[in-house]
Amino acid sequence: MSNKNKTIHEFDFNFICDYFSRLERQGPGNPEATLKALGFIDNLTGQSRIADLGCGTGGQTMTLAAHVQGSVTGLDLFPDFIRIFNRQAMQSSLQDRVKGIVGSMDNLPFAEEELDLVWSEGAIYNIGFERGLNEWRKFLKPGGYLAVSESSWFTAERPEEIHRFWMDMYPEIDTIPNKMAQIQGAGYVPVASFILPESCWTEHYYAPQLPVQEAFLHQYPGNEAAAELVASLRHEAELYRRYKEFYGYVFYIAKKTEQ
Repeated sequence: MSNKNKTIHEFDFNFICDYFSRLERQGPGNPEATLKALGFIDNLTGQSRIADLGCGTGGQTMTLAAHVQGSVTGLDLFPDFIRIFNRQAMQSSLQDRVKGIVGSMDNLPFAEEELDLVWSEGAIYNIGFERGLNEWRKFLKPGGYLAVSESSWFTAERPEEIHRFWMDMYPEIDTIPNKMAQIQGAGYVPVASFILPESCWTEHYYAPQLPVQEAFLHQYPGNEAAAELVASLRHEAELYRRYKEFYGYVFYIAKKTEQ
């Protein structure tokens, strides 16, 4: 029997990759949110170096790259995601400035103070928010920017069911003021934060999954792991529908202090 309460981290990497490689986005977001966050960043030139960490197949990266100068490196753990990423860069005629590489965000292939901007939409949780803030800072030039979207509580208290779900999936989820304090404590100036609109979840993340789920189950008939993955994702979508006033993704934009 399918266990809808399993978290995404409990599933086989290959299954997760196969499923999410069929989607334009691997997490909540939309082009408008990407560009809104980018609007708070003012230091980019043709010589700028930008890294999108946990880039997935590059849906947000291509939006970003189309609106900035400089070079963009997308990094993700899954080779299949990076193959799709580089194909998208070619199709968008961005291959001269945009390149996807396979790598881990806890072992970045950049030099200290090499980057003008570190970007990460819905992916910093893989390393942990505070750890990411602290470890990625050294790769930024003084005055360089960090822009990440992160799951956050909107209220000080919330119903037990959704609280328990997130404690199992990502115990580092916290309120927006606490996240901002963590940013400041890690040696950044908090520049801005904004909540991603509901459409980033419904229209751009959950709705595109419906046909993918049907195709995925059809491809793996009788496969218990495939059925459990789809059940888990459907459960997650149902929880969002019921509890969306208590949590969501927040974009945080920060600037590395000069010291």
